[in-house]
This record gives sequence, C-alpha cells and structure tokens, in this order.
Amino acid sequence: MIENDTIKLLRECDAGVRMGTESIDQVTPSVRSAQLLRLLVTCRSAHMELGKEIRAELDRFEDKGKKPNPMASAMSKAETGVKLAVDGSDATVASLMTDGCNMGVKSLNRYLNQYEAAEEFAKDITKRLIHLEEQLVTDVRGYL
Repeated sequence: MIENDTIKLLRECDAGVRMGTESIDQVTPSVRSAQLLRLLVTCRSAHMELGKEIRAELDRFEDKGKKPNPMASAMSKAETGVKLAVDGSDATVASLMTDGCNMGVKSLNRYLNQYEAAEEFAKDITKRLIHLEEQLVTDVRGYL
C-alpha cells in the first residue's frame, strides 16, 4: 500500500507540475511587466526543477508519471486564450495564475489526504509543490 500510494501521489505531482508549466508558458507572451515576467519565469524554473526530482523518483519505481488530464488541459488553454484575447493585461494574467494555483493547491492537498500511506519523501515533494503554488499567488497579488 505504501509503494502504491507513493507512486500515485508522485503521479499527481507530476501532472500538477506539467499543468503549471504549461499555464505559465501560455500566459508569458501577454505579460507586460518585467517584474511579473521574472516572477513567472522563476516559478516555472522551480516547477521544472521539482519536476525533474519527481520524475527521478518515478523512474526508481519504473513508472512513466502522469500527464495532465487532456480535457482539463484543453479547457484551461481555451479559457486562458479567451480571457487573454479579451483583456491581455497583467491583471488578467495574475488572475488566471491565481485561479490555477488555487485549484492546484486544493487538488494537491486532497491527494495528500487521499494517499496518506505515501512515503514521507513523496509527501515532502507534494508540500514543496503546494508551497510554490501558494508563493506565486502571494507574489502576483500586486498585479490583480
């Protein structure tokens, strides 16, 4: 059970990191503020580093990881595209990132509770990913 929960939790983190980086990649062309762009690029880099760690752990379990749900990814891309087309301001970017991060934090906390038998290192990775998401929400508040 421990190994199974560990793999499942790591898979969800893998999907979350991928979704987060996709979202950042989609909004960065619309960013006007150099500071907001720096925040997003820094957050993306942190996600990528954590993603490497997650995939290394999944490799140990000979697991391929998990891509974001295709339907959720498509819906997110469509919503983001429409909102940016209507208003491509930094406030819109900050709002989109805040909403996405909040959904990620909610999901990751749910998975932490659901996969409670996961090994501590996997829980730690999940908590670090949650912290990255929460930090970005805090960082972009000034642009809302």
